[in-house]
This record gives sequence, C-alpha cells and structure tokens, in this order.
Amino acid sequence: MIEQASYYYSKKTSWKVHFNFHAAIFCFWFSIYIYAPLFSIYLESVGFSYTEVGIILGAYGVSQILLRFPLGILSDILHDIRKSLLIGGFICSFISCIIFVFFESFWGVFLARILTGITASMWVMSTVLYSNYFILKNAEKAMGAMQFNTVATQFVCMTVSGYLIRLFGWHFPFWLGAVFSLMGVFFAWRIREERTERSTQPRIDIGVYIKETNKISGLKIITFLSMVAHAVLFITIFGFSPVMADSIGGENTQISWIMSAFFIPHALTSLSLTFFSLDRKKHNMILISSFSFTSFFLCCIPFANSLVSMSLYHAGLGLALGFIFPLLLGEVVKISPAHLKMSAMGFYQSFYAVGILIGPILAGMVAERWGLYEIFFLTAILPLLSTVITFLYRTNKDL
Repeated sequence: MIEQASYYYSKKTSWKVHFNFHAAIFCFWFSIYIYAPLFSIYLESVGFSYTEVGIILGAYGVSQILLRFPLGILSDILHDIRKSLLIGGFICSFISCIIFVFFESFWGVFLARILTGITASMWVMSTVLYSNYFILKNAEKAMGAMQFNTVATQFVCMTVSGYLIRLFGWHFPFWLGAVFSLMGVFFAWRIREERTERSTQPRIDIGVYIKETNKISGLKIITFLSMVAHAVLFITIFGFSPVMADSIGGENTQISWIMSAFFIPHALTSLSLTFFSLDRKKHNMILISSFSFTSFFLCCIPFANSLVSMSLYHAGLGLALGFIFPLLLGEVVKISPAHLKMSAMGFYQSFYAVGILIGPILAGMVAERWGLYEIFFLTAILPLLSTVITFLYRTNKDL
C-alpha cells in the first residue's frame, strides 16, 4: 500500500507526510529567495555603494551565526519546540518582506535582511526533523532530497524573478514573499514530527552540550568546507554575478539565463544523490574534485564577454557545488550522536554562515577598490585551499 511504501529509503511514513514537509520547505526558501536574484541590482538602483551592498548581503549571515548553534542546542534539550521555531521563522520572513516594501533606507533594509537571516536560521530544524524520517545509513538521501527541494525552489525564484519585476515593479517579489511566508505557516503547522529514541543519558546542562558537540570528530573540518562553499555561493550567484552580468549588457530578464545555467545542474546533482548510493570512501575524492572545479570556473568567469559564456561558467560552478552541499550535510548527520543531532547541525550551520556574512562584505570592498573581476579571482583561492584541506583530511584523520 502507498501508506506503507518506502519513500526514498525512508522509515514507514506516508507520502502525505513528505508532501507537507516539502511544501513547507518550498515556501520557506521561496519567501526569502524570490527577490534574491536581482537583489544586489535593486540595492544599486536605490543608491547604495558596493561596500553597502556587501554589508547588506552579508547581514543575512549575522543572525545565522548568532542563532543556529544555540537553537540547535535548545531543540536538543526541548524537543517539543522544534516545529514552533520553524513556524516562527516564517513569521520573521513575513515581517522582513513587509519592511522591504515600505523602507529603502540603509538601516531599514539592513534590519529586514537580519530578519531574513533569522528565518534561514530555522533551517537547522528542518534538516534534522526531515532526517528523522529516514534510516541513518540513508542520511545522504534525506539531505539530497532536501537539497533538491532547496535548489529547485531557488531555481524557480531565479527564473521568474526578473520577469515579475519587469511586469509589476521591484516591490512585487517582496509582496509575493510575504504571501508565501503565510502559506509556509500553514504547511509547517501540518508537519508531523517523527519521534526518535531519546538518549538514555540524564539531562545535562548547556555547557556540556557545547563541549560534547565540540568534540565530535570531523565536525570542524566539515563545517569549514561548507563555510567556503557558502561564501562562494553568496559572493557569486546570490551576490555579484548578477551585477557583473548587468555590467556586460544583460537585462533583468536575460540574467535568468545565468541563474538557470547555475541551478539546473545544481538541482540535478542533488536529485541524483537521492536515488544513487555513493560509497562513503569516495566522498573525499568527490569533494576534492568538486572544490578544484569550483576554483577553476571562478577563474573563468572574469573572462566571460557575453551572457552565453558567463552562463556556461556558472553551469560548471553549479554542478561542482551541487555535489558539495548534500555530501557535507549527510556527513554531519552521520557523525553526530543521537542526542546531539540538533546541536551538531546548529554548530555546522552557525559557523558556515560566517561565509555568508564575511564573503559578500569582503567582495564588496574588493569591488569598491579594485573592480568586479577581481572578486572572482580572489574568491577562487578559497576552494583551492579547501581542496588541500580535504586531501590532508583524507590522509590524516586526526586533523
């Protein structure tokens, strides 16, 4: 029967359970990414400098750095608040979209971006709540499904945002984000929590949770690699790639070509991981290859002299990053003890958000001083460093 069928190698859960969860996740990302493709161009049009644009884009990471780890610990201790926190994230998204509509001052936009980061902080709840629908050995399949939903939603936003702005103006995507925030509340309310076995250990204080999480072998390395990948993502496709495309003559609607070129291979790669099992021993080699190609395509982007060539380079970038994100997410789930899953995921997501914060800010400063092209050359150093670290970690597990 359908109600008892295995869904992507999951535990015994119905398709309706998965539908509600994925619908909530679609609304989650749609509400904060529907305006993201041209957000940097919008900020330019309002009159902000490259440095101010970088600060506003980076503000998205501030609340995530501050909140994700504490929220992970809190939800490990207080299991029953996880869904409520996710719903709270949708409310923050609604408020941020309304602020974007009515305020164009630096501090108003900065505050709205901070609230958007609070929404994104609730991703820590989503990843572990959904992983509980799956048996442990299929963690990468759960994360592959979540990453596919994330990327597919972002792809939809990337392809329609420019057309919506052309038809209805800059504020329309903000209104649409507010509507999907309210829809997200509805679907999140219907999410069913899969109860897991609680640790047999006595309840321990927060300080011990922090120490135990900090001792999880491999967590720091995985987090650093993800920090680099997220820095690349928010410097390029969610940052200054649209600005560069605009500088070489791309119109708002044409910039969707670059977005499509990036997100189609990115989404397909994530989707493939939900169906095909990869030998865990090969994960490191895949990561090494992916980071190497990420660096290569970043160096190619400044040489693009048309939207076609720029789209091709972003397609390669999207493919490489498409392997990195779900593999790293799956590793976090696998290496985390049952009673520390939320804490470990909070640690991971809190500190990779440093890349979301610092990456765009530094990129904005580089663009202000030296120019747009230099952003991509300097960013290419980061995945190259990650390639070396991943190789060393493969040969020395004590790192």
